Amino acid sequence: MLSPLHQSAQHYPATIALMVQGRGISYRQLSQQVLSMGQQLRHGGMSPGDKLACIAGNCAELITLYWACVDNGWLFCPLSPKFPDSQLQQLMQRLSITHLWCPDDQRPALWAQRQRLEPDFTAMLNGPIPDITPHVPVDVILTSGSSGVPKAALHSLAGHIANAQGSHTLVALRRDDGWLASLPIFHIGGLAIINRCALAAATLILPDAALTLAQQLKRDPISHLSLVAAQLQQLLDEAPSSLALIKYLLLGGSAISQTLLTRLSLLDMQVFTSYGMTEMGSQITTGPATQDGSSGKLLPLRELQIREGVIWVRGATLFLGYLQDDGSIDSATDADGWFCSKDRGYWDTQGRLHIQGRADNMFICGGENIQPEEVENALKRHEDITEAIVFAQPDARFGNLPAAIVKTRSGHIPDDAALKPFLCQHIAGFKRPRHYYPWPELATPGLKVQRQQVIAAVKEKM
Repeated sequence: MLSPLHQSAQHYPATIALMVQGRGISYRQLSQQVLSMGQQLRHGGMSPGDKLACIAGNCAELITLYWACVDNGWLFCPLSPKFPDSQLQQLMQRLSITHLWCPDDQRPALWAQRQRLEPDFTAMLNGPIPDITPHVPVDVILTSGSSGVPKAALHSLAGHIANAQGSHTLVALRRDDGWLASLPIFHIGGLAIINRCALAAATLILPDAALTLAQQLKRDPISHLSLVAAQLQQLLDEAPSSLALIKYLLLGGSAISQTLLTRLSLLDMQVFTSYGMTEMGSQITTGPATQDGSSGKLLPLRELQIREGVIWVRGATLFLGYLQDDGSIDSATDADGWFCSKDRGYWDTQGRLHIQGRADNMFICGGENIQPEEVENALKRHEDITEAIVFAQPDARFGNLPAAIVKTRSGHIPDDAALKPFLCQHIAGFKRPRHYYPWPELATPGLKVQRQQVIAAVKEKM
């Protein structure tokens, strides 16, 4: 079996595989660059099973390195360049990484104890294409670390291909389409776009740092776009006309506000919301964005069941397990191969999944269970509120009372008396927040809002 990249190069050699700053690289050219990269890294001392840390934003070099790892049985380990050196050092030590590619010359501490690779990315090789084994480990993607410490999720190419195949059944992707790599490759959503494009012989379009997102949407042939709510909100505020040529918009990462959905309904495109996770290679359910906030129906090659309100998953897209510090792999599944997501959810009568929130976020107020995400979704229905996090605030009478951290369009903190009648249209009265706090200014290295980080920052100022 050949990798999807080389297969597309054989069938459609002249098709544009990669677009960088408006310049196209064909599948034939990219295939030859990947073959040369494999040869260079082998001569540089890399052996099957070695791990390669790649610390950079989305760029053509990362794409080349990923497919070279697929060809040669190396583990592709993309890490966020926003992490401080100390955290990167700790991660690489944990994962026993000895080879590193990092284009930032201002971080010498990173390669003090490991081999820094500096290959020639322009070189091409017209040689034999290696056969691959699709079920072996091919990459390590860090989870978002909701438990405090990120876990190293291990994937196979077979899992990535299955995820892309299931996605294509709903979000059609053809050879003349272009998908913007708007999500970082160190995030599972970003890596999924690479695999989807290669499998369909579509064009992967890299972000251009010299342009705003709106400017690039107007310049490049982008038909498919993946965004999280915060990215979409900014785009709609600044340049809604830039979305005119988008055929498919895939939203994920967090619940989508009512105001955002209303604004999207005015645009001529297919808008999908999705539920996914690192451990399942990205998408699990997907469906048209709806007013009721559902995450769509189960995609092919996945299985999902709900036990006592908690979502369990398995299927062809399931990861191989968590890579442990000693090199072993923890499958993290039960005896029947099911993985517990720790997300709460339910199916509606139309077979669509609704996400209620993390099971470990729930708290008790006066004997009643409160799921913070339910209250957050209700808050985000308000036209002035763009982000919300609800947490438990200790109370002598009730044990805990809900409090909310909010980001508003107006910049003003909501008034509890004014919000009470609005919220009581959507949730039970006892669930409404009793105190409101302004959203703190924080730098976050990932796509998702770092819930515990935001809460901790607010508590420090109480």
